[in-house]
Amino acid sequence: MLIDFSALDARTAYFWMASTITPRPVAWVSTCSAAGVHNLAPFSFFQMVTPSPPTLMISPLLHPDGRAKDTTRNIEETGELVVNLVPFALVDRMNATSFSYGPGESEIEQCDIATVAATMVKPRRVAGVPVSFECRLASSTAYPPGKPSCHVILAQVIAAHIDETLLDAGGQIDPVRLDLVSRMGADWYGRTTGQANFSLKRPEGWNRLPPAS
Repeated sequence: MLIDFSALDARTAYFWMASTITPRPVAWVSTCSAAGVHNLAPFSFFQMVTPSPPTLMISPLLHPDGRAKDTTRNIEETGELVVNLVPFALVDRMNATSFSYGPGESEIEQCDIATVAATMVKPRRVAGVPVSFECRLASSTAYPPGKPSCHVILAQVIAAHIDETLLDAGGQIDPVRLDLVSRMGADWYGRTTGQANFSLKRPEGWNRLPPAS
C-alpha cells in the first residue's frame, strides 16, 4: 500500500501519521498568561531534543481558524511553562483538559485539577504527577513559514521534580514503577507499564566508539 501524502488533506495525513507513529509521550503543559490566567493542556507532539542544554519540544497545532493555542500564546507572552508527565491514575483529568475552553478560562479551575507552586517559574505544577519539568522558552517558530499549521516550541529545562518512589535502590528511575500514559491513534492510549515491555542491552563496545568527525 503506497500513500501519496502530496494528495492528502491535513486531516487524512494526521490520521495516518498519528496512527502509526506510536506510542507518543504526552506533555501536560501548564502555562500562565500575562493577565494571570492559568492554562493546562495535553500535547502528544512532544519529545526530548537534546541534553545539552536540556531541551524539550512541543508542537501545538493552530486552531482551524488560524489562531494560536492558548498554550502557545502564554508561552510567547511570558517565556515560561511546566511540562508534566501524565500517570495512568490521572488520564481522565488529562483528557478533560483537552476541551477547548475560552482564552479567559482556566482548565485547572474548570476541571478541578489540583496543583502546587513551581520553584523557578510562575506556571503551576500538576499535583500527583510523577515528573514535572520547569522550563523557559528557547524558541517558538510558526511552521511552515508560508502557511503555518503549528508552532514548534523549544523549551529549556531549568528544574525537574521527580517522585522519589519511582527510584530503585541505586537511585535510578525504575521503569516498572513509571506508569505513564502514551498517545496512539484515534481514541487509543498506551501505558509504560505492562507485560509487553522489555529491556535490551546495547551492542558490546558501543560506548567505546570514537566520536564522529
